Amino acid sequence: MSEATPENPRPSLRSVLGRGHVKVAFVAVSFAGLLLTLLAVLALRVYADHNLQLIARSISYTVEAAVVFNDRSAATESLTMIASPEEVAEATVFDARNRVLAQWTRPGAGFMPGLERQIARVMLGEPVHFPVMHQGQDIGSVVLVGHGASLLRFLLSGLGGILGCLAFSAVTAQYLSRRLLSGIVGPLRGLAEVAHAARKDRAFHRRVPEAAIAELNNLGNDFNGLLDELESWQSHIKTENDSLTYQANHDSLTGLPNRALFRRQLNRAIRNAAAQDEQVAVLFLDSDRFKEINDSYGHAAGDAVLISVAARVRAQLREYDLVARLGGDEFAVLLSPIHKVEDALRIADKIIASMRSPISLSADSDVFTSLSIGVAIFPDHGVTSNALLDAADAAMYQAKRLERGGRHTAQSRNRAENIESGADL
Repeated sequence: MSEATPENPRPSLRSVLGRGHVKVAFVAVSFAGLLLTLLAVLALRVYADHNLQLIARSISYTVEAAVVFNDRSAATESLTMIASPEEVAEATVFDARNRVLAQWTRPGAGFMPGLERQIARVMLGEPVHFPVMHQGQDIGSVVLVGHGASLLRFLLSGLGGILGCLAFSAVTAQYLSRRLLSGIVGPLRGLAEVAHAARKDRAFHRRVPEAAIAELNNLGNDFNGLLDELESWQSHIKTENDSLTYQANHDSLTGLPNRALFRRQLNRAIRNAAAQDEQVAVLFLDSDRFKEINDSYGHAAGDAVLISVAARVRAQLREYDLVARLGGDEFAVLLSPIHKVEDALRIADKIIASMRSPISLSADSDVFTSLSIGVAIFPDHGVTSNALLDAADAAMYQAKRLERGGRHTAQSRNRAENIESGADL
């Protein structure tokens, strides 16, 4: 199968149908014109032959006396008088001995004398012979050769008529093809545009407009039905993908972001802070009595405690801050950006204070828990996400050792290096 190239593009449906209409009109008009011309020529030949027979009879009656008396002058005069106004090229009167008694030849002036004679010779055939009778006896004969002027004029007018019909048919075919194309190509172009948009841009919401032609309208309706199904499937797949993406990035119990999403957000915050010369804070949170509550009241109570802790921590943060559940009873908070370390410490104190009220497990059962918080600041305590999380984790354990339900700030890198150097000494 040949394929279209930039040098040899495929023709459009409009051009194909337009040329097809012109060709059909040309063939139809040409065939009909030639057939009608042929039939007319045949009819004209019969008429011309019959007319020559009548002219020959008239000449025979007129020159009868001249032939009887062998009067050449009278025969010539009678012959000229009758033959000149008729479609006769040559007229000859013979006596009984087949001698020429009178002869008349049409002058050569005419539209196309040579062509007229050729047409007369081809179309009319043999000359017409008619006897000259006197008292029942054959005393001579009249021979007539037909003239082709009428035939030539008829053929030329027929050819002109055919050409005129062809021109009219071509214009009419163009007009009709445009009207037909508006009803065929228009809906097809609309369907092609919708199909292209659906394939290239996934624009499944677009629809094919109605068409005046039943078959094209049914095709458009079927295509619209297919688009409805594709749009439904696309919506279903998008919903499924969104659900899977959410599940992959969030904790199923608390609805908070999980460790993977927290790390990605922390890495992005670190890059932005480094570019803008800003600070970022990481708070590492751990419940102090979670294992005790879980063992005493069961896993359902432990889940209720985690949900309550997540809600209370989220309530203390700014709108653009992030809290995530890292696993078990461990949480992490990303504060980005902060203007000074005290901002992070103030939010940590608010979180600790929010845990002082009891958590209701049932109508008559309340439990108390607290959070130990470690605070790490970028870039003072680390310049990577791992370094900040490790620093905040270490500070959290230090807070547990000093006082449960408190907070502790990580050591700066320079101070930690000095401490390690002093220990080596």
